[in-house]
Amino acid sequence: MSAYWVAVASAGHVRIGRQAGFMQVNHGKAPPLRRIKPGDGIVYYSPSTVLGEKDGLQSFTAIGTVREGEIYQGEMGGGFKPARRDVAWSDAEEAPIKPLLDRLDFTAGKPNWGYQLRFGLFEISEHDFRLIGGTMGAKPAVSAI
Repeated sequence: MSAYWVAVASAGHVRIGRQAGFMQVNHGKAPPLRRIKPGDGIVYYSPSTVLGEKDGLQSFTAIGTVREGEIYQGEMGGGFKPARRDVAWSDAEEAPIKPLLDRLDFTAGKPNWGYQLRFGLFEISEHDFRLIGGTMGAKPAVSAI
């Protein structure tokens, strides 16, 4: 893998993408997805279970590897056609972020650790990706690319 990323979405939305083998970010915008390449690692952080609710979930909810292929338009109905990338999702359990805050490079020593999550997609270190994956008990997808 050449890069590792955290994407942010409600757990409900992540579960739909995980079931169908795709990812989308920033309410379906394509430009952020252009930064991600096949073979990159992706982990989703979900601040809540349902978009707009404040239920305190604050967990990593999916982890996988971006598959070969280009960005494409999905069909959600009502004229909404979000940009997507296909992902080989790993078999993994959802895991809360709070026990990892002092160990992740992107959060350690940062009282405002959640600020960067507001961007919806950001690059992380390999260390962080592996730590999150280990915490989630991630088993690699059968065919990552």
